[in-house]
Amino acid sequence: MQSCHADGGIDFGSMSRTLAQTNSAQSRAPLRAVRLGPADAVVERKADGSLLMRSPHPLQAYPNCITERLVHWRKAAPERVFLAQRDAGGAWRTLTYAQTFAAVRAIATALLTRDLSPERPIVILSGNDLEHALLGLAAMHVGIPYAPISVPYSLVSQDFKKLKSIIETLTPGLVFAADGKTFARAIAATVPADVEVVTLANPAGERPTTPFAEFANAKPSAAVEAAHAKVGPDTIAKFLFTSGSTGQPKGVINTQRMLCANQAMIRSSFAFIADEPPVLVEWPPWNHTFGGNHDFNMVLFNGGSFYIDEGKPLPGAIEATVRNLRDVATTIYLNVPKGFEMLLPYLRSDAALRERFFSRLKVLFYAGASLAQHVWDEYQELAVATTGERIIFLSSLGSTETAPAAVACTWETDRSGNIGIPLPGVELKLVPRDGKFEARLRGPNITPGYWRAPNLTADAFDAEGFYKIGDALKFADANDPGKGLIFDGRIAEDFKLATGTWVSVGPLRAGFIAHCAPLVRDVVLAGADRDDIAALIIPDIEACRKLAAGLAADAPAAAVVADPRVRNKFAQLLEALSEPSRGTSARIRRAIVLAEPLSLDVGEITDKGSINQRAVLAHRAALIERLYADPPPAGVIVAGRATVATE
Repeated sequence: MQSCHADGGIDFGSMSRTLAQTNSAQSRAPLRAVRLGPADAVVERKADGSLLMRSPHPLQAYPNCITERLVHWRKAAPERVFLAQRDAGGAWRTLTYAQTFAAVRAIATALLTRDLSPERPIVILSGNDLEHALLGLAAMHVGIPYAPISVPYSLVSQDFKKLKSIIETLTPGLVFAADGKTFARAIAATVPADVEVVTLANPAGERPTTPFAEFANAKPSAAVEAAHAKVGPDTIAKFLFTSGSTGQPKGVINTQRMLCANQAMIRSSFAFIADEPPVLVEWPPWNHTFGGNHDFNMVLFNGGSFYIDEGKPLPGAIEATVRNLRDVATTIYLNVPKGFEMLLPYLRSDAALRERFFSRLKVLFYAGASLAQHVWDEYQELAVATTGERIIFLSSLGSTETAPAAVACTWETDRSGNIGIPLPGVELKLVPRDGKFEARLRGPNITPGYWRAPNLTADAFDAEGFYKIGDALKFADANDPGKGLIFDGRIAEDFKLATGTWVSVGPLRAGFIAHCAPLVRDVVLAGADRDDIAALIIPDIEACRKLAAGLAADAPAAAVVADPRVRNKFAQLLEALSEPSRGTSARIRRAIVLAEPLSLDVGEITDKGSINQRAVLAHRAALIERLYADPPPAGVIVAGRATVATE
């Protein structure tokens, strides 16, 4: 879970419908009943000018180990479906809590016969599936850490540089890949020959492999209970690797205390999940804290049902998500903004899907990036048209290092971007810095540090033990802190123009994307020590293609972005962002639309699709020079300047 961006109050033009129109249609509809947590906070001003913000409510008690909840639900609801995944034939393959616990005991028995420990953990290379879930649960149950690794590091990367770094950092004792053939190249390039490789299907090339069935069919022993009894709050549960936006991925230590305390925090904000076991249809990968900690553990902690979604918010993959949502009515729907955007056309056009989707839904929840206001508005419109009720839309703030939930909104707002207030048990310190408040966090959900990286760990915390998350926040209402906080950019992304004026990249970037929707996926802003801001635009090629009528359907991206109609449209959009009245910190006059995709290997894009602004600027320094050249060279779009007359 990452920061949720807001537009910072800058007027970026009207959207497809105004907020007033939306509110007039929705205000007559009641809000669907849902029990949420408290919405108050205590703020203390310190002598150094910083603010300390916390919830006045105590954190609920929580277990020592996350799988204590599996033991509980195995007794309390043994026949309830816990995990489900479609098989090769498309039917749902399900595991009840009783079946899951039995499988976990068997696998844990086999794991205990290996020489596995924090010094020799388990590495999981493949993505979300039932075997991945069982192996991870079994490892945590007996105190063996495991590390789920981003699949693109194995299947997209060409040099395996990030995967090699991770393997060298962890020194694993066992590596699992669901399909050995698919991961054979990555294993051969990165995994030492003396490390055991386990596969569900197909050997990993010439590499000797152990079939997963050997673990699943092991006879459970009393050693499992003995090992489980030794697992405590400080036991390492897993290592989650950050995307490496500042270099090679960092191994974030996740303790049992972090995972369990964070679920108690989440339950305090989503109080309704204690009343009705949550039902989720989920695709976010488990190597990320959002999918693997926040969502998966929320289901386990509260005795719910987790349906693994093989779909993704991508053309050709979103259809699988739609199919699953036709089958399963969720009680809470969590997704990244792109997922919400791509689902909208299907909800608009399919009444049966809409009725199913909204039938049991209590909360819509987004994380990872900003959610465009028009997307927020349309979900409310569809909910009211389908059910006669509004459905609350919420978000929060956190990171891999915070387990992840730290700040969350527990009340209805009419605008995207409010991330709420600190959860019970969390202390938020807001430190004045260059006209902003830098956020720092402390609590039982915070990591003790980075694995085998003492210098990185020392740099991540201040003298009072607060974790420096790197985000800037501001109050939604300066006169009432209880009305929540707004994301105000990443501290490391902001820069000064040659005039000394600070540019707040986060709000400006979010506003630019909203202003240019749906033509833009993301944007990188340049201008450090320059007179003006310029942009490298990452386009939505398919949306841009619609502007270029007559262009071949298979025309490459370079031809699409070079089409005069596309360039002229961006010139028009830039014109509104270049008015002198906006001031230099919010004025964008030049841009280049990128045809070449961003690179995972050089760190321009993370494995979850977010942009590393600093890496793009460094890797494409020549393009930045072109942006600022005079006269503007070919390829540079200038605000208001048409390339050619269009028909």
